[in-house]
Amino acid sequence: MPALSKNKDHLAPTLLRVAIPSPLRRTFDYLPTKELINSPLLVPGLRVSASFGGQKNIVGIVIDVDNRLSEHKLKSIHAVLDDEQPTLTSEILALCKWCSRYYHYPLGEVCHLALPTLLRKPSPLPIKEKSFTWQLTTQGRQCNAQNFNRAKKQLAAWEAFVERGALSPEHIKVLDISRTSINALIEKGILEKIIDEKPTPNTKTLFNTQNTENPKALTLNSEQKRALDNIHTDTFNCYLLDGVTGSGKTEVYLQTIQKVINKGQQALVLVPEIGLTPQTVSRFQQRFNVPVATLHSGMNDKQRLFTWQDAKAGQTPIIIGTRSSVFTPFPNLGLIIVDEEHDLSYKQQDGVRYSARDTAIVRAQQQNIPIILGSATPALETLHNAISGRFTHLHLTQRATTSQLPDIHCIPSSDDSLSPQVVNAIRQTLAKQQQALVFINRRGFAPTLICQDCHWISECQSCDSRMTLHKLSPTRQILHCHQCDTKNTPPPKCPKCHSKRLQPIGQGTQRSEEELRELFPGTPILRIDRDSMSRKGKLVNALEIINSEQPCILVGTQMLAKGHHFANVSLAVILGIDSGFFSSDFRGSERMGQLLTQVAGRAGREKHQGTVLLQTEFTDHPLLQKLINHGYPALSQQLLSERRLCDTPPYCHIAFIRCHAYQANIAIQFLQQTRQHCEQIISSTPALQYLGPLASSIEKRNNRYYYYLQVKAQKRSDLHYVLTTLCPILEKQRAPKGLHWLIDVDPQET
Repeated sequence: MPALSKNKDHLAPTLLRVAIPSPLRRTFDYLPTKELINSPLLVPGLRVSASFGGQKNIVGIVIDVDNRLSEHKLKSIHAVLDDEQPTLTSEILALCKWCSRYYHYPLGEVCHLALPTLLRKPSPLPIKEKSFTWQLTTQGRQCNAQNFNRAKKQLAAWEAFVERGALSPEHIKVLDISRTSINALIEKGILEKIIDEKPTPNTKTLFNTQNTENPKALTLNSEQKRALDNIHTDTFNCYLLDGVTGSGKTEVYLQTIQKVINKGQQALVLVPEIGLTPQTVSRFQQRFNVPVATLHSGMNDKQRLFTWQDAKAGQTPIIIGTRSSVFTPFPNLGLIIVDEEHDLSYKQQDGVRYSARDTAIVRAQQQNIPIILGSATPALETLHNAISGRFTHLHLTQRATTSQLPDIHCIPSSDDSLSPQVVNAIRQTLAKQQQALVFINRRGFAPTLICQDCHWISECQSCDSRMTLHKLSPTRQILHCHQCDTKNTPPPKCPKCHSKRLQPIGQGTQRSEEELRELFPGTPILRIDRDSMSRKGKLVNALEIINSEQPCILVGTQMLAKGHHFANVSLAVILGIDSGFFSSDFRGSERMGQLLTQVAGRAGREKHQGTVLLQTEFTDHPLLQKLINHGYPALSQQLLSERRLCDTPPYCHIAFIRCHAYQANIAIQFLQQTRQHCEQIISSTPALQYLGPLASSIEKRNNRYYYYLQVKAQKRSDLHYVLTTLCPILEKQRAPKGLHWLIDVDPQET
C-alpha cells in the first residue's frame, strides 16, 4: 500500500482501493475521475474500469474509499461501470474477502469469480428482452398428425405443444426442438409468440403465500417430521441431514423452503452436477407457485447474467445452482441447502481452490441464516463436526417409501465384462418389466490399447496417462487423453514392433453398452456419461425415458450415481471399483464407500425390492465387508478412528503449496526453497510438519510437471499464519520462467 500524506489541511481527492484480477495479493490505489471526486456514489462493490500493467481497460472492484492524499502519483480510473447500485453487495463482498483470506488467493481474482462472465468485461451489458412463450394458434389446436406426413421434426414439436401447452425458449432448448421447426410452424400459422406484458415482479408481489400450507406437500414419516421440526429458520445453525438413500431428504428440503418462502425470504439450493438440475428443477417447479431458476455452466453468458440480476433484484425466490452459485446475491436470503454435500465437485480444482460447501457455511454464518448439508454418505469432516457438536446432526435411517434398502451381493470376478450371473439377473429384471442399472466409472470403449506381441501401450506423449480408446462410429475410432484432451487416430500397427495385433484392454461405458446391445437386442440401452450427454437436451430426453418406467438398461458413470430418483430401477450392477481398495490417497477408502453406497441407493427406491450385484476380485476385503454388513455409518466410524490414529484430517489441518513447470527439477527445487521458508517462519512450533516435495498423482500433464509440498498443523491458526507470511515472500522472489505456484487449503486430491 502506498504511503499516505498526514497533511490533513489539504483537501484530498478520494482514493479508491480497487481489487484487480491479478496474481498479486493486494489492492491497488486509483483516483476517481474529476466528476466523481468526493462523490457519495463511490462505495465499495462498484465495478470500475482502469489501466493495469499492460492492460488498458480492465474491470476492478472498489474495496474501500479513502479521503486521504497519497504521496505517490496515481492513475485515475477510466469510468464507473455501475449506474445505480454496486454490483457486489456488501454481503457478497464480505464473503469474497473471507474467501481470499482463507484460501490465500488474490482478492481481485475472487471478486471476478463471484461475477457472471459478462460483468467481468467493460463492454455494455445486454438488455433483457421481455419474456415470451410460443403456443398453438386456433389452427394449430385443430391440427392432427396427418398434417405432418413428411415433417417428422415438426410433428414432434407440435406434439410437444399439444402435451405441454405454452413453451418458453428455455423449454424449447431443453426439449431439443430446433428453431427451424419453430419457424416452420409459425409460417404455417400453427404457432404464435405471446409476449408477457405483466409488470416485473418484486419481493412484495412474489411472496404472497405467508403462513399457508402447500397442498402438494407429502405426508412426512416420524423421522422426517422430527428433522423438519428441529430445523429453525430464524438464526444461523448448520444442520447435517444424514439420511440413507431414498429416505426423503428432498421432501424435508422442500418443506423447509416453504417455511422460508412463507416469511418472504429466498432460498439457495446447491447441487454438485448440472445433470441433477433438470430433475431437481422439475420437482421444485411442481411444488412451488413461485419462480424457480437455475445457475450452471450449461447456460450461456446472457442467461446466467439475467438470472443473476433477477436474484439480486429479489425477483427469484429459489435458485438451484452448481458450485459458483454460492456467490449469487440475494436481498433477502433465508436458507442455504447443499445437497450431496460430500461430493468432490464442490471443491474447485483450478483457479481459486475454494470449497463451495465450506464457503456456503461461512455465508450462512455471516448472514445469520440456517444451512442444511444433506447426504446419505457425509464427508468425514462433516461427520466429525456433527459428532463434536459444531453441527446439528439429524438422522433419517429409513426409506420414505415402504421399500427396504437393497441387498448387496459380491460376485467374484477378475474381469469387468458382465459375468453370467449378472447377465441372468438383468434378464430376469427386464422380464418383470423393471429397469437395470450398470455402473462403470470409466468413459470410452477401453482404457488401454495394447500390442499383444511386444506389450506396447498407447500412452499420451504429453502426460503420464494412457490414451483411452473411444468409438465415434462403427468404423471410426480415436485415442483420447482425458488429462490434456489430445486426440489421435489409433495406429494401424504397433509403433514399436509393427505387429497388427493391437488389442483394446479393459472396459469402458461404450464397451459395456456394446456388450449389452448384443446380449439384449431390442431392449433400450441408455448410456449416460459426459460423452453421450454433451448435447443440450440429451440428458433430459434420457431421463424422460427412464421416468416413463419402460423396461430398459442404464449404463453410465457417476452421472448416474448422484441423487437421481429412478422409481422402476430394481437392479444395480457395479463394475470396475477394485482400484479404490488400494488408493494412495488417504481419502480413497472413504470415496469408495460413498460411491458404492450412492450407486446401490439407486435400486429399489419405490415399488420393488432392490438388488445390488458387485463384481470384484476382492470379495473378502474387510472394508467392503464392513460396508455391506453394517452400512456406511459403521464404515465411516472405522475410517474416523483410523484418521485419528494416523493424524490426518479432520484431526489436523493441511494445505498444499502446488507448482508446475516444464522441467521436474525446477518444480522440485522451488518447493525445496519454499519448505525452507516455511521452516524459518515458524521454526519454534513443532506442531507444524512438512512433507515433500512430492509428485502429484499424475506427475506430468500437458508437458508440465506437477509437484506439491504438504504443510500440516494441529491448529488452523498456525497453518494460516505460515501461509499468510509465506505468500509475500514467494511473490517477491523471482520465480523461474514458466513456473506457476498456488496455495490449496483443505486439498481433496493429490
